[in-house]
Amino acid sequence: MTPKSRVRAVLAASLAVATLGTFAAGVGVADEKDGPKDGKQHGRVAEREIAALFDQWNAALLTGDPEKVADRYAEDAVLLPTASPRIRTERAEIVDYFAHFLQKRPRGEKVRSVIHVLDRNSALDAGLYRFHLTDPKTGVTKAVDARYTYEYEKREGRWLIVNHHSSVLPAEG
Repeated sequence: MTPKSRVRAVLAASLAVATLGTFAAGVGVADEKDGPKDGKQHGRVAEREIAALFDQWNAALLTGDPEKVADRYAEDAVLLPTASPRIRTERAEIVDYFAHFLQKRPRGEKVRSVIHVLDRNSALDAGLYRFHLTDPKTGVTKAVDARYTYEYEKREGRWLIVNHHSSVLPAEG
């Protein structure tokens, strides 16, 4: 190897190390800015903030007003509801579903929740919940266990449901 080739090799290696170091530093800054990667908190979004969204949704149910419940959903939301075989993709369909569901005076409670904060503007909450439903004809209340997934996005500063899947919990098998 000629002295000129050695100089070129050393310069190329130095450039590669400098580039890698700059990239690694940039990744470190991005990770630090976004917060810990343990799912507990990203930036200013914490699991407790996401958990509170269910409480807000449940409070909307307790009003008995399907419009207030539908206000918790984004305009382009998808709802796969517990008590209907139809996929709801338009606000009017979501309002219609809740107009019927709210006749049972539902009250929800989480049994188990697993929250994943994806970034500052999106999160998932999946788990099990129990609904206490009252038969409008008999007044008898019964509990229905279901599994759920909520996908939230923060849009224009407001957390909205963009996907909501709920299904009756199957028997152990």
